[in-house]
Amino acid sequence: MGDVAGTILTSAPRVLQTLADRYDGAVFEPSGARSRVRLAVAGDGSWDALITDGVAQVVPAAGAADATLTADALTWRAIAKDVRAGMRAYLSGRLEIRRNLHLGVGFLAATSGSTDPARLRFRTIATRRARLSTLEAGTGPPVLAVHGLGGTKGSFLPTVAALAGDFRVIAADLPGFGDSDKPLGAAYDARYFADVMIDLLDALEVERAHVIGNSLGGRVALEVGMRHPGRVDRLALLAPSMAWKRQRTLVPVLRLVRPELGLIQVTPRMVVEAIVHRLIPGADEGWTAAGVDEFLRAYLTPAGRAAFYAAARHIYLDPPDGTNGFWPRLQELQADVLFIWGRRDRLVPIAFARHVAEALPAARHLELDCGHVPQVERPRDTHAAIRAFLRP
Repeated sequence: MGDVAGTILTSAPRVLQTLADRYDGAVFEPSGARSRVRLAVAGDGSWDALITDGVAQVVPAAGAADATLTADALTWRAIAKDVRAGMRAYLSGRLEIRRNLHLGVGFLAATSGSTDPARLRFRTIATRRARLSTLEAGTGPPVLAVHGLGGTKGSFLPTVAALAGDFRVIAADLPGFGDSDKPLGAAYDARYFADVMIDLLDALEVERAHVIGNSLGGRVALEVGMRHPGRVDRLALLAPSMAWKRQRTLVPVLRLVRPELGLIQVTPRMVVEAIVHRLIPGADEGWTAAGVDEFLRAYLTPAGRAAFYAAARHIYLDPPDGTNGFWPRLQELQADVLFIWGRRDRLVPIAFARHVAEALPAARHLELDCGHVPQVERPRDTHAAIRAFLRP
């Protein structure tokens, strides 16, 4: 009996070995000397893919994994057979990725076996201000996707998958978030983020791009359009953060609070997880769980906390009026814009649409029955609208 058990633990299914044998370090290379990706076959055991120096080796599962991928045997076989099946399985919920979405999806991309120039690929791009972690797929007119506060490029995986047939879609981690640099002392306001996105386009040798932004990323996309109009084609904004018009009672307090306090804050993971689970319904399910994992990866580091607090502070302090106020500046925006709003959005109320219509009468609007992340909650409607809007 012991021999049988030993065989089960040490003999990995052929499909997992096939994936490891196809690993291409040029498509994805984890940071750090070695990464452990747990590959779990539902009801049939788990094995680890150890990634070292651009090579993946399947070994018995042991210790803590950096990322965990779980699917049934039939799904694993489909992933090994079809280079596109992994992403389809993840988007449909048949494949679960936990702890580190960047590493988990990167592993899938690197084991696809595809040499198509349009395949999903990961890169770290050195720009003037910071090194930025990106994922991209597709060929054609470039589209830059910018995530929200506390999010990462992973929140745009559905968008990359949906649009890559027509566009070259580039999703980037903003500095301070995900796997990008987290420079201490950076402004982490809309102007800083916008300038860094221009740095990224420069490094990629992209002269002009469409820009898609969700939440904070929508505010950044607007800032790119206002500060660098010659670099932007069209803007698709998904529940974008914008300056509050109403009285903000905490402004005097937040002007005194320094985000650098995050550097010394003691934040045990279990405490943060408990708070997140109270605030976010379904924090252990599907896309929400993966998003929470990505948030925690950055927030549980001192530099990540400082960046999060700084960015959140600037969202709240964004001046609505005056010479440099958001709303007067918005009226001067030259790019064509599509706004997608969630009727159940608790963070950016749909009432903002009325103020936008006054500032930008020519802007297009779409209301969906969803919350704050339309590309995840209502992907089909969201991406159909974006695709129709971005096509010439």
